[in-house]
Order: sequence, then structure tokens, then C-alpha cells
Amino acid sequence: MKVRAGHETVESALNAAGAEFVDSVVQEDTYYDAPHRNFAETDEALRIRREQNLQSDQAEAEDGTETTKITYKGPLLEAESKSREEHETSVADREAVVGIFDGLGFEPAATVRKERAHYRLDGYTVTLDSVDGLGEFVEVETETEDDDIEAAREGARAVLDDLGLDADEQIRTSYLGLLLADNAGE
Repeated sequence: MKVRAGHETVESALNAAGAEFVDSVVQEDTYYDAPHRNFAETDEALRIRREQNLQSDQAEAEDGTETTKITYKGPLLEAESKSREEHETSVADREAVVGIFDGLGFEPAATVRKERAHYRLDGYTVTLDSVDGLGEFVEVETETEDDDIEAAREGARAVLDDLGLDADEQIRTSYLGLLLADNAGE
């Protein structure tokens, strides 16, 4: 679940709730259009994510570590919480992946850049996002099986409530969709 919210107040609420800081990262997501179907119509997404770790409490992660991942997101399984099937894997060579996508006819559609701070609270990941061109957001998420989506959604609503945020103000549009809508309105 995602809501628009200023981070200063939410950080105070996270600290008061005993949330565990995980890390801070910068992510640059390049989304691709497919030559064989329209992802906007099928409600799918394919992206290459470049992520730089700014700080971490994980001993194996060093400051400044950069990773690249490919992610496929399937159509929504449940619209109320934006739950969807997702497959993601790390890749060693970003330029090689870009070359593969290009060779197969996939074309870059848009890029979303954001700074993220991740926290753990009550079995959920709470992410404070600062998205270039859009502003500040808070996301609450967890991984779940298909038959547990409703319970996971209600748990996310409770976390938002504990942080002083209103789950009824949830934004179901992706950052990509929000950026594309803003650009279309210009």
C-alpha cells in the first residue's frame, strides 16, 4: 500500500514504534516496452533497476555497493492492495542486459529515479520514497501467498494507521504511471 506523506513525521512515528532501519538506496528504474504486446494494456511491466546502496546495517553490504536487477511484474492479482506476481533476479552486467533487450526489440519507455529508506516493522517493510518529479511517499509491503492477500492487506492498513497515515488515501498507480500521467498533463 502506498500513500503520499511527508517523511519527517513518519520517521518520528517509525522510531516511536520501534521500527528497525534496514538501509538507504538510490534506485534508477528503466521500464521497457515489448515488441510483441502492449504492457500498458496487459498491466505488466519489465524493468532494469540500478540500485546503489547508500548505507546499510547488513555486514555483507558495503556503502556504495551497486547492483542491477531485472524485474517482471504481472497483472494485478488484487486491485485493492496492488498485489501482483513478481519475478526478479540480479545480473552481473547491466550493459549486457540492455544489449539483449535492445537486440530483442524491447525499447526503453521511461525512467523513474527515487531515493528510498527501508525499515522493518511488525513483519512489514516500510519504505520512505522520494521520487524525482513526484515528491514523498510511504509504502508498506510484505510477501505473501495468493490465499493470504486479504490478511496481508489488513496488516498493511494497520501499520499505516500506527504511523498516523490513512490507508483510505492509498495510491494504486505506480510511480511510472504517476510520472507518465504528469508528463501527459504538461
